[in-house]
Amino acid sequence: MKILALETSTDIASLALLCDGEVRSIRLASPPAHSATLLPALRQLLAEAQLDLARLDVIACGIGPGAFTGVRLACSVAQGLALGTDLPVAPVCSLLALAQGQTADKVYCAMDARMNEAYVAAYQRENGRWLEVLAPACVTPTALPQPASDGWFGVGTAFSAYPLESAGSLAGKLCAEPLSAVPSAQAVAELAALTGPAGWCDAALLAPLYVRDRIALTVAERLAAGGKA
Repeated sequence: MKILALETSTDIASLALLCDGEVRSIRLASPPAHSATLLPALRQLLAEAQLDLARLDVIACGIGPGAFTGVRLACSVAQGLALGTDLPVAPVCSLLALAQGQTADKVYCAMDARMNEAYVAAYQRENGRWLEVLAPACVTPTALPQPASDGWFGVGTAFSAYPLESAGSLAGKLCAEPLSAVPSAQAVAELAALTGPAGWCDAALLAPLYVRDRIALTVAERLAAGGKA
């Protein structure tokens, strides 16, 4: 199986090529903007593997939630490449990709959404596959949803951006120090391989997963926070 994966939902973007069990990956920091570095890095990755797009089985991408511009970038590039080569796409939730990158089997994901909010979800691994315990949502740090059980591994940039104490009793459900991490393209590729064609779709159907439908604070909210109009 040959899978090209893109993940650009955060300030740290990445590309991965999963080819018959071997993974090659490239990590891209911002700045410069991911839009300026993504395609050159993609060409480099394929050239190093001596592989062209036509020989791929699928193009996978992290669809969010995450930075609006980054999520749209990954989806548009994956869609354009797939349509041009008549390939399917594999949409992967970026929060699930964050969980996939951890060794724990019970993972509570919380990514900083800015504007004093966080993207959250919780997943539990059973028999090598992930079960969604808490669906992706956008909430304030003081309203993080809580799974019924204890023993969760907390991971994501929200835990470094906001005091864990503000999450109330959720802190007692976490079995390890929260780790600041971001989703990776390698995890996206692994999840696309895990689902196989059953989890792939026509490129025309690919769409971002936003969860939140606003991208900026209102003037009143900025003033209340001590900012400028």
